[in-house]
Amino acid sequence: MRASSSPARSARTLLSGLLMALMAIGALVTTTAPAQADTTICEQYGSTTIQGRYVVQNNRWGTSAAQCISATSNGFKVTQADGSVPTNGAPKSYPSVYNGCHYTNCSPGTNLPAQVSTISSAPSSISYSYVSGAVYDAAYDIWLDPTPRTDGVNKTEIMIWFNKVGSIQPVGSQVGTATVGGRSWQLWSGNNGGNDVLSFVAPSAIDSWSFDVMDFVRATVARGLAQNNWYLTSVQAGFEPWQGGAGLAVNSFSSTVSTGGSTPDPGTPAACKVAYATTVWTGGFTANVTVTNTGSTAVDNWKLGFTLPSGQNVTSAWNATVSPASGAVTASPVSHNAQIAAGGSQTFGLQGTYSGTFASPGSFTLNGAACTTA
Repeated sequence: MRASSSPARSARTLLSGLLMALMAIGALVTTTAPAQADTTICEQYGSTTIQGRYVVQNNRWGTSAAQCISATSNGFKVTQADGSVPTNGAPKSYPSVYNGCHYTNCSPGTNLPAQVSTISSAPSSISYSYVSGAVYDAAYDIWLDPTPRTDGVNKTEIMIWFNKVGSIQPVGSQVGTATVGGRSWQLWSGNNGGNDVLSFVAPSAIDSWSFDVMDFVRATVARGLAQNNWYLTSVQAGFEPWQGGAGLAVNSFSSTVSTGGSTPDPGTPAACKVAYATTVWTGGFTANVTVTNTGSTAVDNWKLGFTLPSGQNVTSAWNATVSPASGAVTASPVSHNAQIAAGGSQTFGLQGTYSGTFASPGSFTLNGAACTTA
């Protein structure tokens, strides 16, 4: 028969077990790091860094009313957004997260500014959360400048409006539509008194998207609002509120800029001339386009950028591909005419429709360099 344990031994065993449990709990407590708290920013231009590579900024520049944001591990959320400003003017702030440089505040480890001609791709992704009861846009900003400046406003601002709520509109006026990154956009162009602004406005809200920033940069170069020898200085994602805005959030943001690509050298071509000869009838037109390289070196894989006036749409083309069908378009060569010799020319044609009064494009760029017109 098995003898029973004594009360003293049972008590010691129980106490020993309790001590071991407490020691295990203590070890667990000392080896588990506390959760990282979000950083709240209420200072007008206050900022912090996330992921060791991006800057989150409050950037309340258009109002004296309070605004606070909470920087999270992957983005930020607007926690307080008091006050309002007229919807026919500028917004009250631009809380955002960015890669690059903004008024001398550069994100850790960034390789921006970088010359456009050296950038092979700039993949980015963004996820937004929206709210009701506020007036705002969800804007992704791309900044370009002729110099690698880090200390202020750049010459050209590209805005991608992922969403807009309320009676607001981008700077300038709508100049057509464009297809960039496989999506259709309303295209707006203007100047805010400090810089040129080219805005791509989504017809309906986009919650999240992964895309290449360079698709929008190249579309802007094609319109003559930037050049390949300019610099990409920063990319930013956030909100422009006019009224309210608490609860708006960037759930996640990523940005990478890969340099060393094969974008045409900014010095090629040295010069170019374009003749745009049209035949017009009611509602339709054709254009015979002759591109002459007046420089001293050949131009390979040429790209002719120009903007079709509002109401015009390309229905077909020959000796070139023309994309998109309206707005800021780019003509690219086919296999047999990919080079324009020094002093030589290439000719292509297009047919299209139009509404209103017909007009020819006002300017052209060849591989990012402005051309004269014949």
